[in-house]
Amino acid sequence: MAGPDEDEDLARLRRLCLALPETGERLSHGMPAFDVAGKMFCYFWNNHHGDGLTAACVKTLGRDEQDLLIEAAPGIYCWLPYLSSSGWIGINLAAGDFDWAHLEARVLSSWRLAAPKRLSAISPLST
Repeated sequence: MAGPDEDEDLARLRRLCLALPETGERLSHGMPAFDVAGKMFCYFWNNHHGDGLTAACVKTLGRDEQDLLIEAAPGIYCWLPYLSSSGWIGINLAAGDFDWAHLEARVLSSWRLAAPKRLSAISPLST
């Protein structure tokens, strides 16, 4: 069960994701998940299997980008069981002084990776 902070984090993440064109929300593996034109681009990870982590999970270009992000900001980015091997990375929403503008940019990047070409060139969020 999510606590008050997690509820607020999910609500804020939901607003970011659903503001993008052709997005939807559904449960996937017990987590709220957001898709564009049927392809997942973001998950809300909350204490999955008791790990204590509250994170947004977003797509990356692959292992090189994941390594770079974790090396640059190990307190923000993290490996995720099951998902990281498929190019996903976790963004710790409980990190001190969390930067929601940074998350917005990462969500948009992830959305672009999943979106059909006819959508991926647009800039739907304001940063």
